[in-house]
Amino acid sequence: MSNDPSGLENLFATTSLGAPENAVGFVLWRVFHRYQREVDRALAPVDLTHLQFTTLALAGWQGRFGEPVIQSKIARSGDIQPMQLSLMLKALEAKGMIKRARSLSDVRAKSVELTSTGIAALRHALPKVIHVQKEMFGDKGRKGGSLLQMLLKIDSSA
Repeated sequence: MSNDPSGLENLFATTSLGAPENAVGFVLWRVFHRYQREVDRALAPVDLTHLQFTTLALAGWQGRFGEPVIQSKIARSGDIQPMQLSLMLKALEAKGMIKRARSLSDVRAKSVELTSTGIAALRHALPKVIHVQKEMFGDKGRKGGSLLQMLLKIDSSA
């Protein structure tokens, strides 16, 4: 296999958007990973990762009125692969933050419930994540902010 710099130069000159920072997908990728790293750092004292926090927060949000929360509904609402969600729930269960049981309405499904430890962790974690969000995105990322509105519009068209 030969490395043909002129072929690469031509490819990037004619087919791409030029530099990587001209591609929305690339910039989004970098911003998301920076956000994830900052959230991971902020949540380290609470013993949660970004994805564990997201899973815990989704389970808490969906169960806030005392209704059963089904694992597959968490996966759908968070756009989390079911196997990845299952691994996150196992980790949260091992930390004593959630309990899982077979659903009474569907024997194939599992219901998820936050424990008092999980609620306490969420109570500590939420302000930390909100702080990271405010630091990174300012007013544009707040409820009603222009960045959030634009992302919600893109998300709803998917």
